Amino acid sequence: MLALGVAVGAAIGPAPETSLAGERIPLLLPAIAAIAGGGGAHTTSTSTATAVQPPPVTPQPTPSTSSTGAGASSGATKTSTPAPSAAATPAPSAAKTPTKSTPKSGTQATLPPVTSVWLITLSGSNFAQALAQTTAAPYLDSQLIPAGTLLSGWSSLEASAFASEAGLLSGEPPQTLDSIVQPPCPEGAAAAACAPETAGALTAADEFLKATLPAITASAAYRAHGLVVITFGSVGNATASSLPAGSSTATLSSTPPPGVLLLSPFARAGSRPTTAFNPTSPKQSLSRLLH
Repeated sequence: MLALGVAVGAAIGPAPETSLAGERIPLLLPAIAAIAGGGGAHTTSTSTATAVQPPPVTPQPTPSTSSTGAGASSGATKTSTPAPSAAATPAPSAAKTPTKSTPKSGTQATLPPVTSVWLITLSGSNFAQALAQTTAAPYLDSQLIPAGTLLSGWSSLEASAFASEAGLLSGEPPQTLDSIVQPPCPEGAAAAACAPETAGALTAADEFLKATLPAITASAAYRAHGLVVITFGSVGNATASSLPAGSSTATLSSTPPPGVLLLSPFARAGSRPTTAFNPTSPKQSLSRLLH
């Protein structure tokens, strides 16, 4: 019917002259009739085919994740590939991060509980001379040195500093430090018998130790937590030092090193280490020398 209407409209469209329209209509009637007779079937067939075929599918453009606006954002959420989550891309964990391990020091040791310290200063000489003249100091050479730790390179000042720090670092209060000084040689002619740097001076020092040390080592304080530090110094009398009568002095020096002997239940018997005293870290020296 649509085709028929189109054909009729085209045939009888506006014309400039009436006579021309009258001439065209009779000529077109057979054609219109033919179209009306066979065109209906054609139209019906076309319509039927159109009804049977499924409607064409128009491809929908996939929204891009770069679209902007509320609609684009919603479409991207529903149709776009989801962004990688934390589970898909695991973040580096602390367990996988390489760490620098701190090596354990094998030199660290538990400090012995030293709380009672005795510092003994002998008059003149040094341990090198005592070892060279065994007959002049038999007690020192045959009994004390084999029983203790000898530090030949230490000065008398280092001995005093080590004795002062030992009780403070490794023990609990009460802490004590007893300073014992060998009496100076007598004045006058008798002084020649014990003049420094002589065999008499070593003998006098050896006798003083023999009379003094057994009382210390036999005490309960020494056996439990004691330390004896023995060194050599310059011991003077009142006249030499311009002090009141009866007084004496003991001068300690950094040079030359007379050596130091350590006696303690925690000392290594017969040891002669070359460990140097570290005044900035006396705890290190103590942990290395005592067990």
